[in-house]
Amino acid sequence: MDGCWRFPAIFYSGASDLAASGARLAEEVEQPLQTGKAPRILVVDDEPGVGKVLKEILEPLGFELRSLIDPRVCLEVIKSFRPQIVINDLVMPAVNGMELLDRITAYAPGIDVIILTGCYSTDAAVEAVKRGAYDFLTKPIETATFKAKMAKWLEEYHRRLRADSLDGELADTCCFEGMIGRSPAMLSVFSSLRRIGPHFRVALLTGETGTGKELAARALHRLSPSASGPFVVCNCPAIVEDLFESELFGHKRGAFTGALSDKQGLFQSAHGGTLFLDEVADLPLGMQAKLLRFLQDFEVRPVGSNTAQKVDVRVVAATHQNLRKMVEERRFREDLFYRLSSVQVRLPRLADRPEDLPLLVRHFLRRFAAEYQKPGFTLSTRAQGLLARHTWPGNVRELENVLSFACMMSEDGGIDTRHLPEYLRRYGAEPGDDSDCLLTIDQIQKRHALKVLEKVNGNRSQAAEVLGISRATLYRLLADLDAQRQTR
Repeated sequence: MDGCWRFPAIFYSGASDLAASGARLAEEVEQPLQTGKAPRILVVDDEPGVGKVLKEILEPLGFELRSLIDPRVCLEVIKSFRPQIVINDLVMPAVNGMELLDRITAYAPGIDVIILTGCYSTDAAVEAVKRGAYDFLTKPIETATFKAKMAKWLEEYHRRLRADSLDGELADTCCFEGMIGRSPAMLSVFSSLRRIGPHFRVALLTGETGTGKELAARALHRLSPSASGPFVVCNCPAIVEDLFESELFGHKRGAFTGALSDKQGLFQSAHGGTLFLDEVADLPLGMQAKLLRFLQDFEVRPVGSNTAQKVDVRVVAATHQNLRKMVEERRFREDLFYRLSSVQVRLPRLADRPEDLPLLVRHFLRRFAAEYQKPGFTLSTRAQGLLARHTWPGNVRELENVLSFACMMSEDGGIDTRHLPEYLRRYGAEPGDDSDCLLTIDQIQKRHALKVLEKVNGNRSQAAEVLGISRATLYRLLADLDAQRQTR
């Protein structure tokens, strides 16, 4: 093991440049980085000398290292040691390195696995990366270059720790009355709610199902002078048509068959507070006229009573339907539409606010960790990529349900694509158009790398993380593409 360590040229462009800068970078990181806890590395190799050499190289950089010669107990050690990196040999008598890679990525998808081998093979390297390996290294190792590579990983690790901490603080900072967002679309919604809250009597919230209309309604209530009063919810589609009037306005005993006692309506129950009419578009036309009448004088007349009663209530209506189109089709009263929409706020789709996705994911993971009494949840880069590619037709509610399911399915806190619902995994396959059938696997990989790079605004480190490959691998893919373009 006293020989030099070599990195295969397939994993980066400009191999000589990296080798030349290795010594300089290693000198810069001879002192261990002190940010946060020392990251842990598990070395799995049937040659005991490998672990000893790596220990001498890596511990001065700030790593905590443990060696293992029997790969069959690897998962048990991972469970107790909880490493961030596993370096395992490719050829071992008990368990093949590729098989061990599969076991590790299935059990703990957040761990970076580095395959180590004395016999380099391009096919094996590509296969390892496809299966989720962080990198593929050959023996013997050039110490300075290896130090530089691991020091780079260490810097990225500490940067991720700081980013995670900042994301947590950001999620709290970007919380407005229970709503999460920092996108321009959501900041505009927050601004509107803040201005409307103290003054409104009637407001209309529109937006697709799952965009958070009830949260917005509750925000308006808490911002209003009636915040200390009740917040009453009326789910319009759930009410039988014949009982609408009784539910909203109440009834007197004997007013109709089955009215055995006086009943208070929802408007009376919301006196001094706010009534939320969810999916108001489902109100029958007859009830629309009665609702319009109420919004003009704020008086209720229970069914079977000749006496009107004044109530102090704020009304927030919500719908995912196009009320203007319903007015044109004579399915919704025009006068009621204009009465409701005098103050209107539209909630954006999750697809229109992609920058809020990481905040929402972190918010839900923290919530479910507390709810399920688990120490915490982390998403693998593959799971992150799948969530980022999904269009979320069910919006925030769909995201909440997906993460709830994934957190229930996860045993150790790590969430990979296998923990996500099956329909999401099928969607994430992203079948291309028919022309993709004529492309090689290599061409498809390069095209996908370019798409991801475009999505992250050219940030190569972030693109490599989303793709689940090393930056050197990404550089090689991009270098190959540049070479192909120059030959055209």
